[in-house]
Amino acid sequence: MNSSLQDDLYAVIDLGSNSFHMLIAKTVAGSLQTIGRVKRKVRLAAGLNEQMQLSPRAMQRGWECLALFAERLQDIPPHQVKIVATATLRLAKNADVFRERAEQILGHPVHVISGEEEAKTIYKGVAHTSACSGKQLVIDIGGASTEIVIGEGHQAIHYTSLHMGCVTYLESFFKDGLLSEANYTQAINAAKQTIAPIVAQYTQTGWEYAAGASGTVQAIQEIMVAQRQDETLTLDKLLDIKSLTTQYASIDDLQLPGLSEERRLVFVSGLAILIAIFESLDVKSMGLAGGALREGVLYTMIPELQRKDIRQRTIESFIARYHIDSRQGERVACIANLLLSQLAPQWHVSDTDSALLKCAAMLHEVGLLIEYKKYPKHGAYILKNTDMPGFTRQQHKLIAQLVHYHKGDISAGAFDSLGAHQQLATRLVKILRLAVTLSMRRQNDVLPELDIKETNGELTLNIDKQWLEAHPLMFNELEQESIYHRNAGWKLTICK
Repeated sequence: MNSSLQDDLYAVIDLGSNSFHMLIAKTVAGSLQTIGRVKRKVRLAAGLNEQMQLSPRAMQRGWECLALFAERLQDIPPHQVKIVATATLRLAKNADVFRERAEQILGHPVHVISGEEEAKTIYKGVAHTSACSGKQLVIDIGGASTEIVIGEGHQAIHYTSLHMGCVTYLESFFKDGLLSEANYTQAINAAKQTIAPIVAQYTQTGWEYAAGASGTVQAIQEIMVAQRQDETLTLDKLLDIKSLTTQYASIDDLQLPGLSEERRLVFVSGLAILIAIFESLDVKSMGLAGGALREGVLYTMIPELQRKDIRQRTIESFIARYHIDSRQGERVACIANLLLSQLAPQWHVSDTDSALLKCAAMLHEVGLLIEYKKYPKHGAYILKNTDMPGFTRQQHKLIAQLVHYHKGDISAGAFDSLGAHQQLATRLVKILRLAVTLSMRRQNDVLPELDIKETNGELTLNIDKQWLEAHPLMFNELEQESIYHRNAGWKLTICK
């Protein structure tokens, strides 16, 4: 074996209908760390003619892209490289011509996977990077196919691959480039007809959460963020964005804030398909998935990472990488949970809310590896800029904000950027700050009985008088915490 091969590296190449992607990851501290992503717009599906023959020009675009990818694979063990091809190479009658040359270039076999296998693998990618409880609906709009899956845990229940995609619909319904109602209507109606055979089965099974695992969903979220909206997709928001696009004469003129130039060409066709899915399946809301096909392939190559509790795996990886004192994190998490449980009936706390508070408590000292003076700020920066499998993008952002403000001064508008999650963040940070203060001795002390109540938005913490008199520094710190609360526009009373 080549001595330069790096046993901790893995690579997945996805030969999609719109883009070719290469994902390179490294196993670090019991988790996966992405160390490279390469994406090239190939638009392979645009090279398919009516006889399902790939044009020489389209194949050449693909081969040139793979020649770039091949260089990066040289240092990775062959059994840790997986290359999959999807819809266009399933459909093309001359796919073998492309595949044989691709294998020569890459030095690895190319696996053309079925639509059902693609759908199940996409679901695995979502399941291994999110921690949804209950059933979830997963949508992935590709260049030439759209995968729709309902699953629970790590198991796909219903899975299908439909012959519609943002590249093929661009060619079929927006070939003239016009952003007209007529073009949209034709595309949406065609997509609804394609979806119709699965509607009864999917709606009967139902789901608790819907996730989009495609560039279309990410592009829509980026547009909504530019409009200062929260990141949850709804049908009304999709229709509003559709209306905004029709204010432009053509796709060439389209300039929506937040829409990248790279996505512009196939955005409207993907949007039309997504609107059809929302209307056909009566989807109420949708978030962005943390992974998809490439992540699904990657996790199947590393069985030891296929643990059920994805969030715990993420927390343990941070603890190992950043040398966090896990015993102190557990103390803070235990006290935080005790306080939150008393307020849970009033605040209508969910299991997910508790999990977010636990994560912030376990990781609140992540910034100490840099230096003490500004460690909450350093910790927030680390969390904000590191992948957190098991948490949605909005949850990831919320945890980073909780860590940023777990001690010291806090401004009144600290959580304004969290939109719909602002109230939750405000409540959780109050509890986290108290838990951090109450565990300041870093010992498994026996705390007195803690009784916390909220009345008209004001917190009252009752602690045994004799215990506080025996711990004057703790009392002083709690009184200081009440001042921090007041400066933030809140109220905290410490009663003895």
